[in-house]
Amino acid sequence: MEAIKNQIFSLSDSIRYVAIYADGKLISGEKPGLENTSSSESDKYEELIVNPTLLKLVTQRGNIDCGGVEYVIIKYGSFFEFVMSIKNGHVSVGIEQDSNLMEIAGKIKNFVVSYC
Repeated sequence: MEAIKNQIFSLSDSIRYVAIYADGKLISGEKPGLENTSSSESDKYEELIVNPTLLKLVTQRGNIDCGGVEYVIIKYGSFFEFVMSIKNGHVSVGIEQDSNLMEIAGKIKNFVVSYC
């Protein structure tokens, strides 16, 4: 999982944070020297509780009559968060707010589909 995390970071200089939660194990990391970061304890609970719950909710809704769900993008005050389900977990990627969000989201999605 560590190698996958590093490969996701390499997709764009605008990626500020990567977490992978799979099979009950969480790994995460952030780009050094960032401003406006959340605490690592807060990030941990986001990955263990918030993001799995969010994905469950939007997936159930999406499966009713929207054709499913590919991923979710959340806009926090100072960054975007991309969240996507993988087998037995999810990938979460923080992205700078001044980036080309949809281009980066597409790269992350394609990578995750291919390697996770």
